[in-house]
Amino acid sequence: MPNPTPQRIGPLTPHLFTPTAGRPVRAKRHRLTPEQFVVPHAHHWAQFAFSATGVTRLTTADGSYIVPPSRAVWVPPGMEHAVTVLSETDLMTLYFHQPPGRCGPQVPRAEEAVWRQCRVLEVTDLLRALVMAMDARPDGLARPLVLDREAQAREARLNALALDELRRARPVKLGVDLPADARLRMLCEAVLDDPTRHATLEGWARDTGASARTVARLFQQELGTSFGQWRQQVLLAKAVAMAAHKHPMKRIAADLGYASASAFTAMVRRSVGMPPARFFGAALQPGP
Repeated sequence: MPNPTPQRIGPLTPHLFTPTAGRPVRAKRHRLTPEQFVVPHAHHWAQFAFSATGVTRLTTADGSYIVPPSRAVWVPPGMEHAVTVLSETDLMTLYFHQPPGRCGPQVPRAEEAVWRQCRVLEVTDLLRALVMAMDARPDGLARPLVLDREAQAREARLNALALDELRRARPVKLGVDLPADARLRMLCEAVLDDPTRHATLEGWARDTGASARTVARLFQQELGTSFGQWRQQVLLAKAVAMAAHKHPMKRIAADLGYASASAFTAMVRRSVGMPPARFFGAALQPGP
């Protein structure tokens, strides 16, 4: 669990890694601890973030996304986002230059629509290796970092292959939608922080001072789903984070309030169409 009063820190020096037409892909690495929270901020460029080790949660106005080592989140340009550190993390980030009016990893205009929203994507071994091989040195405070001709050529080759691998990355349904209504947003964020505090909608509704009927109506109006279905997605995301910490399935089921591992397995099967061992398999693999 993250510290209830984490250290709030500003954006992680994005100005020292600004992508340009000349260097359209920039790599950045930061080590973060659970005592830190990166405050909401936005960039003019697109961002692709994943945890080489550890687990983070990236939150936007519309959703919350768990980022274990096997997955990553694409954030389109201009979208405000914050980062909550759930365990000690090596956060790897790629910044992508986006020409005016364009969005995506150099995709045709007809394919840009899906890239104009946050997406959770699988990180293949090849994509991980490419990111790890990229030059992550920052620019100077007074002038950009200058690469020699050989370094430029190597960076161009790595960039081209990384962009191709990113375009091929498989999307994963691990995002949790968030509402605009302030009262419902407060409830949803409380569930994200501690999803097992209450077992019923009535318990969560009492925390907001609203009736269960009112909260249920707001869920349908704001998110187009029931509270139970929405909380199930929260539990699934929480389970992914726990799997990334190598917790056994029996413990995950118990910690999330399920009476048995079989009941938890049934929930995962209903949600994603496959058993937990298969769905969480990639998250259980150690990072490099």
